[in-house]
Amino acid sequence: MSVNLQKGQKISLDKEAGSALSRVVMGLGWDAVKSKGFFGFGGSRADIDLDASCVLFDTNNRPLDVVWFRQLKSRDGSVNHSGDNRTGAGDGDDEQISVALSQVPADVKSIVFTVNSFTGQSFAQVENAYCRLINAADGKEVARFNLSVQGNHSAQIMAKLYRHNGEWKMHAIGENGTGRTFDDLLPQIAVHLN
Repeated sequence: MSVNLQKGQKISLDKEAGSALSRVVMGLGWDAVKSKGFFGFGGSRADIDLDASCVLFDTNNRPLDVVWFRQLKSRDGSVNHSGDNRTGAGDGDDEQISVALSQVPADVKSIVFTVNSFTGQSFAQVENAYCRLINAADGKEVARFNLSVQGNHSAQIMAKLYRHNGEWKMHAIGENGTGRTFDDLLPQIAVHLN
Protein backbone atom coordinates (compact mmCIF):
# COMPACT_ATOMS: atom_id res chain seq x y z
CA MET A 1 0.00 0.00 0.00
CA SER A 2 1.67 3.19 -1.21
CA VAL A 3 1.42 6.49 0.64
CA ASN A 4 0.39 9.54 -1.41
CA LEU A 5 2.59 12.20 0.10
CA GLN A 6 1.63 15.81 0.57
CA LYS A 7 4.12 18.66 0.36
CA GLY A 8 6.11 18.80 3.61
CA GLN A 9 5.08 15.33 4.80
CA LYS A 10 7.69 13.05 6.40
CA ILE A 11 7.55 9.25 6.64
CA SER A 12 9.67 6.39 7.96
CA LEU A 13 10.68 4.19 5.02
CA ASP A 14 10.90 0.96 7.00
CA LYS A 15 7.54 1.57 8.67
CA GLU A 16 5.78 2.29 5.37
CA ALA A 17 7.42 -0.67 3.63
CA GLY A 18 6.68 -3.01 6.53
CA SER A 19 10.29 -4.19 6.69
CA ALA A 20 13.85 -2.91 6.67
CA LEU A 21 14.69 -1.51 3.25
CA SER A 22 18.15 -2.11 1.87
CA ARG A 23 17.69 -0.67 -1.64
CA VAL A 24 15.18 1.88 -2.94
CA VAL A 25 14.53 3.41 -6.33
CA MET A 26 13.36 6.99 -6.84
CA GLY A 27 11.37 7.05 -10.08
CA LEU A 28 10.51 10.20 -12.00
CA GLY A 29 7.83 10.29 -14.68
CA TRP A 30 6.28 13.02 -16.82
CA ASP A 31 4.49 13.82 -20.07
CA ALA A 32 4.58 16.92 -22.21
CA VAL A 33 1.28 18.82 -22.39
CA LYS A 34 -0.43 18.11 -25.69
CA SER A 35 -0.90 21.26 -27.74
CA LYS A 36 -4.28 22.00 -29.27
CA GLY A 37 -4.33 21.50 -33.02
CA PHE A 38 -6.56 23.15 -35.58
CA PHE A 39 -10.09 23.32 -34.05
CA GLY A 40 -8.81 21.18 -31.16
CA PHE A 41 -7.81 18.25 -33.41
CA GLY A 42 -4.41 16.87 -34.33
CA GLY A 43 -2.45 18.34 -31.44
CA SER A 44 1.11 17.27 -30.75
CA ARG A 45 3.51 17.03 -27.83
CA ALA A 46 6.81 18.88 -27.69
CA ASP A 47 9.75 17.00 -26.22
CA ILE A 48 10.58 18.07 -22.69
CA ASP A 49 13.87 16.97 -21.14
CA LEU A 50 13.40 16.76 -17.38
CA ASP A 51 16.43 15.55 -15.45
CA ALA A 52 16.40 13.74 -12.13
CA SER A 53 19.46 14.37 -9.97
CA CYS A 54 20.45 13.75 -6.39
CA VAL A 55 22.99 15.41 -4.15
CA LEU A 56 24.55 13.62 -1.18
CA PHE A 57 25.21 15.84 1.87
CA ASP A 58 27.35 15.29 4.96
CA THR A 59 26.43 16.05 8.59
CA ASN A 60 27.63 19.66 8.10
CA ASN A 61 25.29 20.04 5.09
CA ARG A 62 28.15 20.18 2.61
CA PRO A 63 27.68 18.43 -0.76
CA LEU A 64 29.81 15.27 -0.93
CA ASP A 65 28.77 13.87 -4.30
CA VAL A 66 26.13 14.19 -7.00
CA VAL A 67 24.43 11.72 -9.33
CA TRP A 68 22.91 13.10 -12.54
CA PHE A 69 22.96 12.52 -16.30
CA ARG A 70 26.64 13.54 -16.53
CA GLN A 71 27.69 11.30 -13.60
CA LEU A 72 25.49 8.20 -13.46
CA LYS A 73 27.09 6.67 -10.35
CA SER A 74 28.21 8.05 -6.99
CA ARG A 75 31.94 7.70 -6.32
CA ASP A 76 31.25 5.08 -3.62
CA GLY A 77 28.85 3.15 -5.91
CA SER A 78 25.84 3.29 -3.56
CA VAL A 79 23.73 5.52 -5.87
CA ASN A 80 23.07 4.84 -9.58
CA HIS A 81 21.14 6.75 -12.27
CA SER A 82 19.27 4.89 -15.06
CA GLY A 83 20.34 7.43 -17.71
CA ASP A 84 18.91 10.48 -19.43
CA ASN A 85 15.41 10.43 -20.96
CA ARG A 86 15.08 13.50 -23.17
CA THR A 87 11.37 13.35 -24.05
CA GLY A 88 9.20 11.85 -21.29
CA ALA A 89 7.68 9.54 -23.91
CA GLY A 90 6.30 6.17 -22.86
CA ASP A 91 4.59 4.82 -19.78
CA GLY A 92 6.05 4.41 -16.31
CA ASP A 93 9.17 5.99 -14.87
CA ASP A 94 11.18 8.03 -17.36
CA GLU A 95 14.27 8.22 -15.15
CA GLN A 96 15.25 6.28 -12.04
CA ILE A 97 17.88 6.69 -9.35
CA SER A 98 18.56 3.63 -7.20
CA VAL A 99 20.04 3.94 -3.72
CA ALA A 100 21.60 1.02 -1.84
CA LEU A 101 20.74 2.40 1.62
CA SER A 102 22.89 -0.15 3.43
CA GLN A 103 25.93 0.90 1.35
CA VAL A 104 25.56 4.67 1.67
CA PRO A 105 28.69 5.85 3.55
CA ALA A 106 28.15 6.74 7.21
CA ASP A 107 29.18 10.38 6.63
CA VAL A 108 26.19 10.92 4.30
CA LYS A 109 23.36 12.44 6.35
CA SER A 110 20.91 13.21 3.55
CA ILE A 111 20.24 12.65 -0.15
CA VAL A 112 18.21 15.35 -1.90
CA PHE A 113 16.40 14.58 -5.18
CA THR A 114 15.76 17.34 -7.70
CA VAL A 115 14.18 17.63 -11.13
CA ASN A 116 15.18 20.28 -13.66
CA SER A 117 13.95 21.17 -17.12
CA PHE A 118 17.24 21.02 -18.98
CA THR A 119 15.60 22.39 -22.12
CA GLY A 120 14.29 25.37 -20.12
CA GLN A 121 10.55 24.82 -20.54
CA SER A 122 8.43 25.62 -17.50
CA PHE A 123 6.24 23.10 -15.69
CA ALA A 124 3.28 24.78 -17.41
CA GLN A 125 4.24 22.53 -20.34
CA VAL A 126 4.45 19.37 -18.20
CA GLU A 127 1.64 17.09 -17.00
CA ASN A 128 1.35 13.81 -15.11
CA ALA A 129 4.67 14.47 -13.37
CA TYR A 130 5.46 12.45 -10.25
CA CYS A 131 8.24 10.99 -8.20
CA ARG A 132 7.82 7.70 -6.39
CA LEU A 133 9.89 5.61 -4.06
CA ILE A 134 10.01 1.88 -4.76
CA ASN A 135 11.29 -0.99 -2.62
CA ALA A 136 13.82 -2.53 -5.00
CA ALA A 137 13.53 -5.94 -3.29
CA ASP A 138 9.91 -6.53 -4.33
CA GLY A 139 9.19 -3.70 -6.79
CA LYS A 140 6.38 -2.34 -4.62
CA GLU A 141 5.77 1.38 -4.43
CA VAL A 142 6.33 2.74 -0.92
CA ALA A 143 5.40 6.39 -1.52
CA ARG A 144 4.34 8.70 -4.36
CA PHE A 145 4.49 12.47 -4.63
CA ASN A 146 2.61 14.33 -7.37
CA LEU A 147 4.79 16.99 -9.07
CA SER A 148 2.19 18.21 -11.56
CA VAL A 149 1.68 21.63 -10.06
CA GLN A 150 1.84 23.57 -13.27
CA GLY A 151 3.49 26.97 -13.23
CA ASN A 152 6.37 29.06 -14.47
CA HIS A 153 9.00 27.15 -12.48
CA SER A 154 11.58 25.10 -14.41
CA ALA A 155 12.80 22.98 -11.51
CA GLN A 156 11.68 21.39 -8.27
CA ILE A 157 13.30 20.05 -5.13
CA MET A 158 11.35 16.79 -4.98
CA ALA A 159 12.28 14.97 -1.81
CA LYS A 160 14.97 14.18 0.71
CA LEU A 161 16.03 10.83 2.17
CA TYR A 162 17.73 11.34 5.51
CA ARG A 163 19.01 9.41 8.49
CA HIS A 164 17.28 9.97 11.81
CA ASN A 165 18.02 7.87 14.92
CA GLY A 166 19.54 5.09 12.82
CA GLU A 167 16.73 4.79 10.29
CA TRP A 168 16.04 6.28 6.86
CA LYS A 169 13.14 8.68 6.49
CA MET A 170 11.69 10.55 3.53
CA HIS A 171 10.62 14.21 3.44
CA ALA A 172 8.45 15.30 0.49
CA ILE A 173 9.74 18.83 -0.11
CA GLY A 174 8.00 19.81 -3.37
CA GLU A 175 9.50 23.29 -3.58
CA ASN A 176 9.48 25.01 -6.96
CA GLY A 177 12.62 26.62 -8.32
CA THR A 178 14.38 27.68 -11.48
CA GLY A 179 17.45 26.39 -13.24
CA ARG A 180 18.63 23.87 -15.80
CA THR A 181 20.67 21.72 -13.38
CA PHE A 182 20.87 20.81 -9.68
CA ASP A 183 23.65 23.42 -9.26
CA ASP A 184 21.11 26.20 -9.69
CA LEU A 185 19.05 24.78 -6.80
CA LEU A 186 21.83 24.38 -4.20
CA PRO A 187 21.04 27.67 -2.37
CA GLN A 188 17.36 26.63 -2.13
CA ILE A 189 18.25 23.09 -1.05
CA ALA A 190 20.35 24.43 1.85
CA VAL A 191 17.16 25.67 3.55
CA HIS A 192 15.83 22.08 3.75
CA LEU A 193 18.89 20.35 5.15
CA ASN A 194 18.31 20.87 8.89
